[in-house]
Amino acid sequence: MNRWEPILQRLWREHTRPSQVTHVERLASSPGVREDWPDWTAPAVVERLVETGVPAPWSHQVRSANLAYGGENVIIATGTASGKSVAFLLPCAHAVAEGGTVLYLSPTKALAADQRRSLAELALPGMRAAAYDGDTVPEERAWVRAHANYVLTNPDMLHRGILTRHAAWSGFLRRLRYVVVDEAHHYRGVFGSHVAQILRRLRRVCARYRSEPVFILASATSAAPAETAERLVGLPVAAVAEDASPRAALDFALVEPELTGSKGENGAPVRRTATAEAADLLAALAGEGVRTLAFVRSRQGAELVAMSAQRALADAGKRDLAHRIAAYRGGYLAAERRELEGALRSGELLGLASTNALELGVDVTGLDAVLLTGWPGTRASLWQQAGRAGRGGQDALAVFIARDDPLDTYLAHHPEAIFGRPVEATVLDPDNPYVLGPHLCAAAAELSLTPEDLTVFGPAAEEVLADLVARRMLRRRPRGWFWTRRDRAPDLADIRGSGGPPVQIVEDGSGLLLGTIDEAAAHSTVHTGAVYLHQGLTYVVDELDLEAGVALVRGENPDHSTWAREVTEIEIRRTLREEAWGGATVSFGEVRVAREVVAYLKRDLRTGSVLGEQPLDLPERVLHSRAVWWTVGRDAEERLRAEGVEPRGAAHAAEHAAIGLLPLFATCDRWDIGGVSTALHPDTGLLTVFVYDGHEGGAGFAERGYAAARAWLRATREAIATCECPDGCPSCIQSPKCGNGNDPLSKPGALRLLDALLAPS
Repeated sequence: MNRWEPILQRLWREHTRPSQVTHVERLASSPGVREDWPDWTAPAVVERLVETGVPAPWSHQVRSANLAYGGENVIIATGTASGKSVAFLLPCAHAVAEGGTVLYLSPTKALAADQRRSLAELALPGMRAAAYDGDTVPEERAWVRAHANYVLTNPDMLHRGILTRHAAWSGFLRRLRYVVVDEAHHYRGVFGSHVAQILRRLRRVCARYRSEPVFILASATSAAPAETAERLVGLPVAAVAEDASPRAALDFALVEPELTGSKGENGAPVRRTATAEAADLLAALAGEGVRTLAFVRSRQGAELVAMSAQRALADAGKRDLAHRIAAYRGGYLAAERRELEGALRSGELLGLASTNALELGVDVTGLDAVLLTGWPGTRASLWQQAGRAGRGGQDALAVFIARDDPLDTYLAHHPEAIFGRPVEATVLDPDNPYVLGPHLCAAAAELSLTPEDLTVFGPAAEEVLADLVARRMLRRRPRGWFWTRRDRAPDLADIRGSGGPPVQIVEDGSGLLLGTIDEAAAHSTVHTGAVYLHQGLTYVVDELDLEAGVALVRGENPDHSTWAREVTEIEIRRTLREEAWGGATVSFGEVRVAREVVAYLKRDLRTGSVLGEQPLDLPERVLHSRAVWWTVGRDAEERLRAEGVEPRGAAHAAEHAAIGLLPLFATCDRWDIGGVSTALHPDTGLLTVFVYDGHEGGAGFAERGYAAARAWLRATREAIATCECPDGCPSCIQSPKCGNGNDPLSKPGALRLLDALLAPS
């Protein structure tokens, strides 16, 4: 019997129904394979690593370090806690000892701060490591530029603060030997496409100072890591994917919360919320002394899970343990994040509810268990999060808690879709003109562009440059292309794909800044009347002023949460690819999408049932993107009508379920994509269902859906068919984002429509 069996049995008995545990997978431990230190490694580095508990490197660390030392770009695509930091530290420390410099990039400031702390503890002779990010005070920045030889930053600061002032960094860039791109799998979609162009700009500026740094990328395991890395940096990359580090045994349970007696929208059955289930399990595990990290999809969800777990422990007479539970998420101030990270490392905190901000490589040793509240978006993220447990070498526990959502429900009943399957390839599109254009402007502002530079930026650069000249964004002269405008070129690129400047969330009366949120997300998160959570405290938004960029909130404890509702109209601009499926056609192309948040629902915190709907008056947002869509021919539609299928309800239900299942086939989140269905679309003249990328210019998700259309739609049909509800519910065909109140919807109609689509030609 392993250490988890008695605890699991008691937890399932006391806190859940046995039928909720749909599957438990036992992943066996594996030994590691060590090798000798590379003979070029400095003795001081070996000595310090041995003192910190690294007696010898794993074989994948040696191979990666040797490739980088030999001048090859390399991606280390191995599991969580496999020692990727040591693999890139060895060549980087050697370069610094020889007078070179290193630039380290991470997607978050928290990860960079953690790496800096580790370097400070190593205290390698001659290494001057320093962070250069938004938290670095101005008086420190000049010192970093002049004296640091190992600079830790993020793509945002590289984009806005380093490349734009490259002359001030000339000494550092002239000696730059290595660029470390940590957690490279995080650079996907629009964000990844922007980072790809930032790295191309970096290469170009380095060439100006006669340096040609080697790129070392560290990533979670992924499909085709070399190909993905090459798209990211624009250079050939060797992959090291065989993980030689030891693995602790892991019990991985799949849990589906039970149906409650409550009724949701249109009388649909409602499941117990995943956040309520996670809060109970977090409290129960903390009560057993099990150090647990609960990953939650949203900022509000993380706050709610922590607050509910604290309340459960206090109600059970364990107030001393209640104080050892906290929430962690983006939007907190830097000092708050660092304090929480330190408390988790020290063991002062016993349980933490976090967004995916802690999915990345921040060192949180000593964890026993991880709860995953809802599908994290990709298998790579799933294993990255689950791998946070068991770092001490002991057996670990991971629990996936399904949300009331088509994909989560499907996975809870199809463990084969999780276990024994390869992780996805990362999707990014550096040639997206909406991404490439702003970076060509930024590059021209840094150094005038020449025809020779076009090879750095890819095959689409020439056409995009012509458009920029026509729009008077750049000027063409005999020596190349120049930026001549007074405004800052980097401001054109919104690299996080947020769709606008951040909105400040301010407590009315006191003027206290609670946090920030991007403008696009503000429409659905901090609209007037929204419930907003921050560090265990609940607020209600009194006013969202988009022009001023401020959401005013007041402290309150409502008995409900809020969900925004959006309506969408879509227009086909250009069909890029098309495939006939008998009486149906599947297409991929460019679309114009007009979206507007029109209302919000109030949902009971305890039951999830709908308490009411309130209208909103927010401006329409227009998006030029890419979509996959399918149409059903008139003959097939007439046959469906003859069988009693109502086309609108069938298409609407199939659209919702397809949006829910696409993240299984593309590295996206449900909130990265949207959909529209209509019984008669004006551009096709037929019953049509669209699923589109929710980012300007597209992000590659719809294109991946088109490529995997048959497998995607088969999984969609199976998810609907196997759901235990009679007429449709949030686990199969209802959507919390639906602007039409989930009406009309037809579960049997969706099944017949998908059958017609998938019928042999």
